[in-house]
Amino acid sequence: MQELQINGAMNGEAGLSGDESGPQEESRKGRAFLTSLVRELFQTERSAMIHPRIEADRLGDVPPARAMRAVSAHAEAALSEICPLLRERELPISAGGLAVGEAFSALRERLADHLLSTERSYRGTLLGMRHGVDLVELLQYVATVEGDTPLAAWCARWLSMRKPLVEVVADELAWFAARPARAMRAAKDDVIAHLLRGLANGVELGAQRLRRLVTFAG
Repeated sequence: MQELQINGAMNGEAGLSGDESGPQEESRKGRAFLTSLVRELFQTERSAMIHPRIEADRLGDVPPARAMRAVSAHAEAALSEICPLLRERELPISAGGLAVGEAFSALRERLADHLLSTERSYRGTLLGMRHGVDLVELLQYVATVEGDTPLAAWCARWLSMRKPLVEVVADELAWFAARPARAMRAAKDDVIAHLLRGLANGVELGAQRLRRLVTFAG
């Protein structure tokens, strides 16, 4: 019995030491985490530059469009500003992140926006902006833990400028509330949009009939 207890204690200690990361491993993982966030930053900022411009062009010269353009301009400036800082730290200037952002933008423009109303498209873009704020807040925390004061300071400046701009975009939802007909108008109005919306409506009608049949059979 004593031998079993000793072996168990030794195995437990070995398992604990195996699960714990030493300083060198923590440093490696911290660097990897920082790198992954930087790549995501390029993706989200690319989207923040493109989608608000699209929304603004659809809306015309109205307050929500001006709010969108302000975010787009800040994203464009942020992308050009962050590159030298990352090169100094040998962090990735992520062509991959930019490409992913471009791909998501193209997918939304060519498919998703055909199914959305103007207001829902606006809210979808706003959701992406809020994700960007959360991302940069996390990046600031990680940079601080990693001892990268200049990168953390850049994040703080970014947040001080972007947060108020995103709040203005959110406040402009009131513009849609006062214009329900404009809010419910299709974000894209072309042949593909009509076909996709017709298909979506057909699927929904089919689902409703199936639910009624299941209810009746039950």
